[in-house]
Amino acid sequence: MKNLSNKKVAILVTDGFEQSEFSEPKKAVESAGATVHVVSLEKGPIKSWKDGDWGSEFQVDKTIDEVSVADYDSLIIPGGIINPDYLRRNSKAVEFVRSFVEHNKPVSAICHGPWLLAEAGVLKGRKITSFPSIKTDIINAGAIWVDEEVVVDAGLTTSRSPEDLPAFCKKVVEEIAEGKHSKMSESA
Repeated sequence: MKNLSNKKVAILVTDGFEQSEFSEPKKAVESAGATVHVVSLEKGPIKSWKDGDWGSEFQVDKTIDEVSVADYDSLIIPGGIINPDYLRRNSKAVEFVRSFVEHNKPVSAICHGPWLLAEAGVLKGRKITSFPSIKTDIINAGAIWVDEEVVVDAGLTTSRSPEDLPAFCKKVVEEIAEGKHSKMSESA
């Protein structure tokens, strides 16, 4: 297993995130030694989505107003339909995501999470995957969409759904361990 003991990771979420797409990557990077902060729009607990209904609550560590890309080595964006839709309406959340890509830091997004990448304008020329229902949005944002379990493109890791979590979590840990990536010639 990779050692992430010197790494700090932000997980950007708000109410309605898919519980497994939050908890499994969080557990994977923490097990590898990383420090993880749950970053959201407001303080207090946030509620997950699980099996078609509201799931467990999780505590926010930092608000979007309290963080900067300089504070972290990597960013994870869980899916769920509600979570990325709310986040992409918040200009600070969108800028936070954009900053990670601009600084060539590893960014990981699963399921509907890539909606936030599309909103941040960072997908042009990038090979990614997502939940199939947002494929057109991803293509319209300039990405090369593929139907694969996990896709890595210059530090940008994406997967389709909770079924892909084992492969996704493994790649997330690997990419964080590798650190900053070279910018793709045609990327944002």
